[in-house]
Formats: sequence, C-alpha cells, structure tokens
Amino acid sequence: MTDKHENEQSPDKPADPAKSAKKVKAGPGVLKVMQSILAGALGVQSDKRREEDFSSHSPWPYIIAGILFTVGFVVTLVVVVKLVLAGQ
Repeated sequence: MTDKHENEQSPDKPADPAKSAKKVKAGPGVLKVMQSILAGALGVQSDKRREEDFSSHSPWPYIIAGILFTVGFVVTLVVVVKLVLAGQ
C-alpha cells in the first residue's frame, strides 16, 4: 500500500530543485506566432504586440514562420496565375 501523503513535502527533506527553480519563460505558442506573422504581413500589427514579439522571445520562431509564410504565399500566387492562364 502507498501512503496517501507520499507526494507531500516533508519538513526534513529539502525541496526538489527542479520544482523550486524559477520557471523558464516558455516561447511563443504556434497560434501567437501565426497571428503575429499574418498581422505583420497585412500591416495591421499593433505596437504593443510588435514590442512583445521583439522583446520577450527568441526571433527564430518568427523567422522560420515568416519564411514558410512567404514560400506559401509565392507558391499560391504561382498556382493561381497558372490556373488563370490555363483558362484563357
């Protein structure tokens, strides 16, 4: 049988260093990065959101998402132009 107080902190044991250490700020979520990229592409990004993006996180998620967005946009334009020209 297990003691139901097994997970509680006992006074004679030191706290778990992993739990007591300050939490590392997680990077931006996928949705937040996508919203920032789309808002930036459309030119409607607020100053507050832009400052958040540039000050609190690594630039890599935004760089990668921006490149993927640009590639997807160009591919979409090429496909649309080919479809329009094929219909003439």
